[in-house]
Amino acid sequence: MALPDQDGRIRRFGRPQRMVHRATGWLMLICLATAACLYLGPLAQLVGRRHLMATIHEWSGILLPAPVLLGLLSAEFRADLRRLNRFAPYDREWLQAVRKRHDWPGARPAGKFNAGQKLYAGWIAGAVLVMMFTGLLMWFMDFLPFISRTSAIFMHDIVAWAITIVVIGHMRKAAADPESRLGMRTGYVSESWVERHHSRWLDRDRSESESPRER
Repeated sequence: MALPDQDGRIRRFGRPQRMVHRATGWLMLICLATAACLYLGPLAQLVGRRHLMATIHEWSGILLPAPVLLGLLSAEFRADLRRLNRFAPYDREWLQAVRKRHDWPGARPAGKFNAGQKLYAGWIAGAVLVMMFTGLLMWFMDFLPFISRTSAIFMHDIVAWAITIVVIGHMRKAAADPESRLGMRTGYVSESWVERHHSRWLDRDRSESESPRER
């Protein structure tokens, strides 16, 4: 429930969500860093140890889905996944407000997750699957001679650049919102922040907590 406690703080994320986000984030950063050491010539010469970089890159990529799969054991995490996979009518209003650069209070209605976060989560999940599939194709190319190695490498590289750009954008948005980072770090955010950025989430939980007589 998103109802404020006695200190006026609202519980946004439990330990399972925060641990999944943290582990996935670190694995993603390791994948991108080792990919840079393999792909960019000057950085590859500076770091060296190409075989070690390749091994770390491969295994961090394979392990990327592991935090999410373990998170499915948590009811809280599964509830958040359902929220991320469900587009509400007000999410279209949020996207229109972003397109028109409207930013006054209430201009961008959102539930626990806004439309941008839902699109990001869906896109990054699909991109990770593509990266895993093409990476495994390159890894087991000797056993799959009918697959074009050039095609797999090309797709892997293109999606890798796209992920890099999107992840940098995600980190920039997080850096510009200290309250959001606080929520992911401690699990709690202020009621004023929720009312400004996720008012539909607070309103919905309040209405669900009321008795029929109170309504």
